[in-house]
Amino acid sequence: MLERIFSPCEAVQHLFVHQHCGVVASRLCRFGNFAPGTARPADETRCTGPGRTSTRLNSARQMPTNDLCVTPSNRASIFSVTSPALRTTSLHKSFGSLVVAQDIAITLPQGARYALIGPNGAGKTTLINLITGVLEPDAGQIHLGDTDITALAPDRRVKHGLVRTFQINTLFPGLEPLEAVTLAICERDNIAATWWRRLASFRTAVDEAHAILASLNLASVATRPTRELAYGQQRLLEIALALATRPKVLLLDEPAAGVPRQDSGELFQAITNLPSDISVLFIEHDMDLVFRFATRVIVMVGGRLLLEGTPAEIAAEPRVREVYLGRGHNG
Repeated sequence: MLERIFSPCEAVQHLFVHQHCGVVASRLCRFGNFAPGTARPADETRCTGPGRTSTRLNSARQMPTNDLCVTPSNRASIFSVTSPALRTTSLHKSFGSLVVAQDIAITLPQGARYALIGPNGAGKTTLINLITGVLEPDAGQIHLGDTDITALAPDRRVKHGLVRTFQINTLFPGLEPLEAVTLAICERDNIAATWWRRLASFRTAVDEAHAILASLNLASVATRPTRELAYGQQRLLEIALALATRPKVLLLDEPAAGVPRQDSGELFQAITNLPSDISVLFIEHDMDLVFRFATRVIVMVGGRLLLEGTPAEIAAEPRVREVYLGRGHNG
């Protein structure tokens, strides 16, 4: 129970430093910002008119009077275009003569629900490992928002919001879900090292943990030992632990692996219902689940990207049928 006294620091650091890796960064876009009372640069003038104010360079051609001008009231809407949540450029990785990732370039928009598919050995998990810092790329770049995170350590990525789950559960079987998620929240908020306080005393963290579990239909088992949960519930608990870090990008490596088919739909429905500000990229072999829940699908073969498209486009693509079924089944 939550009243037990134990040090959360060691357990949670193990869980999130070695299991859930990521980073998130943001950049504030500024346009024409000058401190009150300071002079504008000599090469800029003001363009004014009824209800309009803008800045232009003297060296530039005079803008037509009906062109867009930036005002305090429309600044937010004009500059609301955001960078992709995640972007990789020309990622390459090899082990000696074995090339496992070659020229990988993907773009994950804000709020995306993308699937990554391909036959065994295609390089899907390798790509996740490269993105999360488990593997270091030989070449290429990884951007989270506008920030280059290629060289960032895995544990720092966790703290900043790029989070993953694994094919095989890596949970604490003796902890209750409410305890585990509360500990994760305490670690996120840098209060996990206060080992002399009972976990139940962190009331705000406990309430947040319960809300996360409830959102994944785990409230009824919140105080049962993790080892007693059904496997599908354990997979959902891994997602709950990831959500406790407040991720911006969530990478799921075969979340339905080992889950009975009758329960996998419920698991993916929970993934679909995640907050819209979380971008999701998931690896999955069950094509029925992919076509039901993904908005776009990325196909990998032999360490390369084969194609990307909507589920309908991928289902109708002869090259995908050839990859999965062989050339003889392709028409």
